[in-house]
Amino acid sequence: MAETTRKKTMTTIKDLLASHPGHAPAIGAPGRPWLDFAGLRALVGETAIGLAGAGIGRNDRVAIVLPNGPEMAACFIAVAAAATTAPLNPAYREEEFDFYLADLGAAALIVAEGEDGPAVAAAGRHGCRILRLVTDQSGPAGSFLLRPQGETLLPVEPAVATSDDVALVLHTSGTTSRPKIVPLLQRNLVASARHIGETLRLTPEDRCLNIMPLFHIHGLIAAVLSSLAAGAAVSCTPGFNALKFFGWLEEVKPTWYTAVPTMHQAILARAERNKAVIAATPLRLIRSSSASLPPQVMQALEETFGAPVIESYGMTEATHQMTSNPLPPAARKAGSVGIAAGPEVRIADTAGQFVETGGTGEVVISGPNVTPGYEANEAANAANFFVVGDQRWFRTGDQGIMDEAGYLRITGRLKEIINRGGEKVSPLEVDEVLMDHPAVAQVVTFAMPHAKLGEEVAAAVVLRDGQSADERAIRDFAAGRLADFKVPRRVVILDEIPKGATGKLQRIGLAEKLGLGG
Repeated sequence: MAETTRKKTMTTIKDLLASHPGHAPAIGAPGRPWLDFAGLRALVGETAIGLAGAGIGRNDRVAIVLPNGPEMAACFIAVAAAATTAPLNPAYREEEFDFYLADLGAAALIVAEGEDGPAVAAAGRHGCRILRLVTDQSGPAGSFLLRPQGETLLPVEPAVATSDDVALVLHTSGTTSRPKIVPLLQRNLVASARHIGETLRLTPEDRCLNIMPLFHIHGLIAAVLSSLAAGAAVSCTPGFNALKFFGWLEEVKPTWYTAVPTMHQAILARAERNKAVIAATPLRLIRSSSASLPPQVMQALEETFGAPVIESYGMTEATHQMTSNPLPPAARKAGSVGIAAGPEVRIADTAGQFVETGGTGEVVISGPNVTPGYEANEAANAANFFVVGDQRWFRTGDQGIMDEAGYLRITGRLKEIINRGGEKVSPLEVDEVLMDHPAVAQVVTFAMPHAKLGEEVAAAVVLRDGQSADERAIRDFAAGRLADFKVPRRVVILDEIPKGATGKLQRIGLAEKLGLGG
């Protein structure tokens, strides 16, 4: 009862860190000593004072442009406990930083000491205060000092965020439209971290190896915050590197890791030569999210690592996790993103009416982890939120089907469903069939413009090392397993399929990138 009461009173990031033993490891990195929870709590307090001294207080927006690693993880946690974080991709060009810093209304920008790149140049044009992050590589991983650049500003009182303060702002991908700002409250982050911890049964004995980028919701919440909320540890790598993964596995000895499917596939490609490391470093679980995991990849991971693979379904507006396959002994269903794992999940039609079990429609969610709404965008809020009774629901933009046991299967993004002359084709269904071809290592099915039908089915394919197949062979394989209108009319064989910044395969815009027209 006491534990339940304590969890209910945890509504901020600072609350999540408060009760864990001070000596327990919190944030680490390969080749570095651990920062323990006592050190992390001290860092949170020192950062609030440092921000206040630079004139930064509650709900002021602080853009963070740092490379992946323990300092990025610790900076996110420490700044979010006092102000509003806005992590940005360090690989952006100057014009992209120009857009994001202006759109966010950032009051300050945190960069590494000595950094003088495009983010700093853009910040100067928008009046952003520059805060230099100073690290000691011989000290605990993640420890840092903030050093304001330029003239001293009028200090404010050190901030302690409340549950309704905005902890994190991220932009949507903006694949087909202007990126939307998603504000996530302290209580949204706390709810999601707890949901993930409960789904994965995280304990202080767990240790996560983070290979996800820390400017994205997946790495920030699923790897970093959920671990710390459970009193567990997270070791933060410089970013995904298939060549170094097994060395990190051997050194860090994690109990789990989380990644997108393309990363899992790259790991599998090097698993055969690392059998001894895998045997000596047993994982409790492997998590996959942020894109559909082909059932063939799930099976190969489980056979290779001898650990259950837990596919989850998340998005930025839900502070990441919405559904997840459960751990054993409950059933894991390949091709399904599992059962509701935090928010309430339903299937709805275009009018906002819930459909019966087994019916196809849009996945909608409602719960404590869901954003209060897009910032300064009434049109998007009207289109994406609706109310039933006294309950507010968010439209995910994903089409899906839920079975009688509550397991959800995503059939595609509504914007990615291919409309071939009025016949609707799920690209995920075609992906799954083509992945069964013995020569296919990766595939992404997408819409190709067509003069008469509007859209036609196309697929980009990467072949397995040492295997061969031509377009005709792959099309014939599909024709034996799919209705004729679902068979790709074009199959483009590539060395590598274009990916987004987080490693996800991109369907929208792929036809244009590959020069495929009507």
